Amino acid sequence: MKQNEKTAEILNDLIQINNDRVAGYEKASKETGIGDGDLRTLFADLAADSRQYATELKKYVFAEGEKPTTDTTLRGKIYRAWMDVKATFSGKDRKSVLESCEFGEDAAQRAYEAALKDSDELSPEIASVVREQQRKLRNAHDNIKALRDRQKANA
Repeated sequence: MKQNEKTAEILNDLIQINNDRVAGYEKASKETGIGDGDLRTLFADLAADSRQYATELKKYVFAEGEKPTTDTTLRGKIYRAWMDVKATFSGKDRKSVLESCEFGEDAAQRAYEAALKDSDELSPEIASVVREQQRKLRNAHDNIKALRDRQKANA
């Protein structure tokens, strides 16, 4: 595989996980209760962040002469199906929704860690962008976890 194809493959994996985040946060927003406007705002902001990250990564895929993906990952589709099942059994309380979001944030962290393991395949500029996005995603994860930790079950 050529260097530009390997770079595009790594970046397309990250684009897919960001597409998963967008779809996941749109789903989570629908799962929130009437009194959870703060969560809907947070989820809209996190989805917008992932749209921005994907757009930023796409320009590097184009620069490599490759085509950026528009798909989500199979794992992401499974994750959203899992959210549907979980909502059926646990209700749509804040803690359950936040637990599902944290699950998705953990998946995003794993994807970025895997990409950075291959950082020798990435130019210094691209690796820097990926590290910065990972840092921002880690902050989002920590925020979701802190919100989840403050919730009582079925609150």
